[in-house]
Order: sequence, then structure tokens, then C-alpha cells
Amino acid sequence: MSVEQLEAHSDQRGGETTGPLIDFPLSRRGDVLPEECTWLREKAPVAKVRTLTGDPAWLVSSYALAKQVLEDERFSLKDTANAGVPRQYALTIPPEVVNNMGNINSAGLRNAVMKALNPRQKGLQDWLRAKAGELIDQLLAEGGPADLRAGFADPFSAAMHCQVLGVPFEDWRRLMSGLDVAFMTAREPFADSALNWYKDVGYFEEQLKAQLALPAEERTGLLGKFAELKEADPESAHLTDDMFATVAVSLFGAGAVSTSAFLTLAVLALLQKPELIGYLRKHPERMGKAVDELLRWNLSVGDGLPRIALADIQVGDVLVKEGELVLVLLEGANFDPEAFENPDELDLERESSNANLAFGAGRHFCPASALGRAHAEIALEVLVERLPELRLAVPAENLVWRTGFIKRLPERLPVAW
Repeated sequence: MSVEQLEAHSDQRGGETTGPLIDFPLSRRGDVLPEECTWLREKAPVAKVRTLTGDPAWLVSSYALAKQVLEDERFSLKDTANAGVPRQYALTIPPEVVNNMGNINSAGLRNAVMKALNPRQKGLQDWLRAKAGELIDQLLAEGGPADLRAGFADPFSAAMHCQVLGVPFEDWRRLMSGLDVAFMTAREPFADSALNWYKDVGYFEEQLKAQLALPAEERTGLLGKFAELKEADPESAHLTDDMFATVAVSLFGAGAVSTSAFLTLAVLALLQKPELIGYLRKHPERMGKAVDELLRWNLSVGDGLPRIALADIQVGDVLVKEGELVLVLLEGANFDPEAFENPDELDLERESSNANLAFGAGRHFCPASALGRAHAEIALEVLVERLPELRLAVPAENLVWRTGFIKRLPERLPVAW
């Protein structure tokens, strides 16, 4: 919906409309801020929208109100999977998996999971740097133009998660292909989403058995830790193979799809301002700040962060009623001039007192945020060092953007150097 259409059918009172509801999600392009964002934030920061499933929801687009929703535990992520509640899109994973970290905590697995997600664990960053170098070697050997997403972002993201979880990197393609189904955003449920999920759960159950067959000193990754727990308490009813596998497939899915999408769009943002690649090559010490700014700039989350209200709660000018769906529009919050000076400028030297919301906020702040940052910093360090002349090999407007997916993502990212 264009800004002109928004103006025509809104009375500008807290998002209440005089015409049909605004359809959500907005644009699927990940390289251009949707034109509706500024209007929504300024005129209707809590706006009534219609989701892909046809359900009503409140779309929150300012930084302050987004933080309120994400930090208030009366807005629940777990309850978005309940039967009969309004939805963004049909569930393609089992409902109980939506609250993955809650399940991990209740099973007593938090310590093992958080250790696995620690980017400072011995040898991990050196291993990642070497793997990034190998992938660049392959690109150089094949020659450009090359698809940087298929040849670098996807396998590098998969590699990190295979290493962290303790599964063979050789299996990365079949694991990543499962995500294409698991994270579809469909209007209606479809039967084979369950088949896709349980196929991957079965894979991780087999990998857990493989870890159990190894001597203790040869076990690796989170599944190696799970094998130790299983041996230490073989009779424990709550530590089943299915539960261990469900945790592993959930972490791989959420992590690999997020890190790959972010890295792909971060590279695209840099390619559209080639001088920034030169800047990062000359100032590697600024990479941490640069990744933080690229996280703020990133448009990969195309469908908002969902929450169900557990009570009647005032959000801005709107009283959100118990049971209603609220969606946090990250590209609204992270480009809010009230929080970030000159937000439409990609400034790799930005200093801000406000944290971007790319990893969420509150109790559901991403537990793998430090790992995700390390992944991006290493990937970009290797890219700008090895491919200083990296450039987009096609016009940006010719990129094909995926539809019906949880992330804004180009199907290919053709580059040359």
C-alpha cells in the first residue's frame, strides 16, 4: 500500500482506519526501506493491519513502543502458537517449538546450550576464519561472477552451526534445504511441513547416536554435551533423544537462516556503497561497530516480531486487548530518528546510546547474539581482505527477492571482483 493510499484511508488516530485494513507484510525487498515505514511511525505508530492469514493485528513501528512491547512480559511469544489465536502466518513447525529457549530452560539444558553458543569457546573463531578462507578459495578457483549467497553466506552460516552442534559440515546442503520449507510463510497449514520437520529431527537423533558411540574425548559440539548428559542420567524421562534432537534442529534452523540472511544483506549494503569496503579494509578495528550498524540497517526480518497480549495493555494511543496479536516492525524501530540520528545514513562510525533491536529485547533477546556478531565480523573481515574489489555483478533492481519466507532474502547475490 502506497503512502498516498495510507493517507486516503486513515483518520490518523492510533492507526484506526476508515477503509480496509493495511495488508502486512510490506515490501519483500531487503535493500530498500519500505516506503510505508516513515508514515506509519509518524502518523500511526500502532496501526491496525491484516496479516497473511487474514487476521487483524497491531503493527508497532516506533522505537520506544517497540521496546515497550518486547520488554513487557505480558506480551507473550509462547502464546502465539496457541490454537485459535490470530496469526502472522500458518505454523510450519510444531507449536511447542515456538518457545524453544523456554523449553531448553525447563529441561535444565540452558548451561549446555549457552556454552555451545559462546563464540569464545576454544578454537572456534580460528576454525571459522579458516573455513571462510576455504570458501573464498573455492570462489576464486571457480572465477566470477559467482553467487555469494550460495558460495559463501549459506555454507559459512551452516558451517558455524554444524561445528557448534557437532554434526558433519558435509551435510550442510540437506540441512539448509529443510529451512526453505520450515520457514515458509504460508496462508494455510500444509501437510508436508510436518514431514520436513520430523525428517530433520530424525537426522539429529542419528547424529546424537553417533556422538554416543564415540569415546568421551572425541565428542564434539552440543550433541557431544547431550551425549554426556544422556550417559550420566540414562533413566531420566525428560532427557529423551527426541527432545535433544528438537533442541538441536531448532537451534540450527533459527541460527543458520538468520545469520545467512543477515550476512547476505550486509554484503549487499556494502556493495551499494563500495567505499565502505575500502574503509573496513583500512580500519579492521572498526569491524565490531560496523557490524552493529549493519544490524541496525538490516531488513531481513520482513514479517515483524509477534506477541500475544496476555492482558489489556496501553501502547501509545491504543489499548491493546487481551488475546490480540501485536507485531513489532523492526525496520520502523531501527530507522526511528527519535532513537538514531540520521537513521537513513549507513554510518559505520555511528555512536548511539540506543541499542538497535535486531536481536530483539527483553526476555526473548536472542541468546546467540554474541555468536551471530562473531560470525558476521569474521565473514566480513575475510571478504574485504581477500576480495577488495568485490562488486555487485548485476544491477540491484534485477535481484530476485524471495516471497513466502520468514526472511527477506535475494535468491542469488551475483558478485564479481
